[in-house]
Amino acid sequence: MQLLKTHALPLVQAALRSIGGDPSLVERVLQPAREADQGDLSLPCFPFAKSLGKSPVTIAEDLCSAMASHESIGEIHAVNGYLNIRVNPVWLAQRLLTQGIDNGCEKNARRVLIEHTSANPNGPFHVGRARNAILGDTLVRLQRLWGNDVTAEYYVDDMGKQVAVLAWALEALNRDEVEALLEDREVPNPMWASKPDHQRVRWYQAAQRLRKESDDAPEIERAIGELVHASENGDEGVLEQFEAAYQPVLDGMLATLGRLGIAYDRFTKESVFVTNGDVAALMEELGALEINGHAENGAQYLDLGQRGLKGKTEFFYRRGDGSSLYATRDIAYHRWKWTQCNELINVLGEDHKLQAQQVGLTLEELGARRPEVMFYSFIKLPEGKMSTRQGNVVFMDDLLEEAKAQAAAVVTERRPEYDMETVATIAEAVGTSAVRFNIVNVSPEKGFTFRWEDALSFEAGSAPFVMYSHTRACSIRAKVLQQLNGAKPPTSYEITESMPEGLVQLLRTLALHDDGLEKVIREHRPHLYAEYILHLSNAYNGFYRDCHVLGEDGVNAFYFAVSELARSTLKSGMEALGIQPLETM
Repeated sequence: MQLLKTHALPLVQAALRSIGGDPSLVERVLQPAREADQGDLSLPCFPFAKSLGKSPVTIAEDLCSAMASHESIGEIHAVNGYLNIRVNPVWLAQRLLTQGIDNGCEKNARRVLIEHTSANPNGPFHVGRARNAILGDTLVRLQRLWGNDVTAEYYVDDMGKQVAVLAWALEALNRDEVEALLEDREVPNPMWASKPDHQRVRWYQAAQRLRKESDDAPEIERAIGELVHASENGDEGVLEQFEAAYQPVLDGMLATLGRLGIAYDRFTKESVFVTNGDVAALMEELGALEINGHAENGAQYLDLGQRGLKGKTEFFYRRGDGSSLYATRDIAYHRWKWTQCNELINVLGEDHKLQAQQVGLTLEELGARRPEVMFYSFIKLPEGKMSTRQGNVVFMDDLLEEAKAQAAAVVTERRPEYDMETVATIAEAVGTSAVRFNIVNVSPEKGFTFRWEDALSFEAGSAPFVMYSHTRACSIRAKVLQQLNGAKPPTSYEITESMPEGLVQLLRTLALHDDGLEKVIREHRPHLYAEYILHLSNAYNGFYRDCHVLGEDGVNAFYFAVSELARSTLKSGMEALGIQPLETM
């Protein structure tokens, strides 16, 4: 608890100095207690044993006796070589209700660019693809909650082979041919008959089958290769053909993400860096580096092994015919991104780790900084890996519809008095929130297997559980305002020395908000904030159990002020996670 540490630190340092110890280590080792029942701060005394010639147990007891009192400190205990400090709930309540949840740490606003999703626009989003978008959007929201100026960026791959396959298929195949090629595949969901991402993926999948199984495969491959080559050389006609093929698909993908509350501030096309000359200039610059090398076919590469890269050390950036590779254009893109921000974060699948190393080392060779990267592991089906190409996927559109249907069933059962429109509105919010939270709540580097029952869980530890806590706080507010009958809520109140346990735990949880958010921002681990919001929801429910805002004597102004602080913190935290903060459920 940084809020308490600010006041306790000089007192602990003074106490250690008074018993002959060196206080220089205290700031580093005085940390939040591992267990809440131990206190809020804990100082392990083992590092001071040798210099003081005493056991850690004795040092902790001596420090406990030497500590000066302070209004922020409620209790101090020496336990098994640890000095444990607990905050004074009265002081904490006064501090939170006058200054809010800000823990006093410096929040120097930074210009942050977060590139996420950037999925190839060749078919609908499936659950595996959407993990990038959901994690990236949550990171954007959390950075904004911290106070940073954030740009959410989508890098459009408008000239790669997958787009070329789609463009070729749309030109070469008619609908009957596509359906004949895919007759053994599951029939598309008729609900998405007018959604172009679901329709055009069939052309893509048919082309992929022809590339593998057709007698004309070599000729098809040659035609697709010519399209790719032309795009990589900035052929405007081919680039326009590609855009006509992928843009309807991209629009459909964005419609799906929009339903999840995911939006972007800017779309940047890969081809821009070819047509504006940046890539050509970059290749000349790379060619002049001392680690530049030439392959027998005339291709050029950087020998990044000389800069410490292990494994595949040759980073090819120029083909023998002089055209660029995706990696080359990625370097040009990153150099441009650094002109737009002072902090750069990429969200990438774990299969991009080598590429990220190559890009980072090359940027450093050019005198630029490498970006920070949040890697994530993949979501699998019980039967294996998801693949749009193979057709074994769970589409996000289908998942969201199923989530809405299941949420509607729960709402109808619990609130039979609601009309259909109200049920549909609540179900949409609950369903999409549940899907997002199911993905955010898992550590990014941890892969997991997608199961319907997990994604649509409405039990404790889920988005609906958090949403119910928020609506409970909203209900209390509505009842208080109704009882006041237009009068303003009281702003003066007495903070009693004796506080119910539920109130104390809620205050302590609120005080930890910025500590947790700072760690999330620093380490790019949004699941930690999801864990915090669950803890806050639990703490609020404990407060609701122990503290009656409305009683026989009317409104308890102190309890109401705490409830309102928790409500606003829950609301902003839910919005940062993409959970919709409904006022009624």
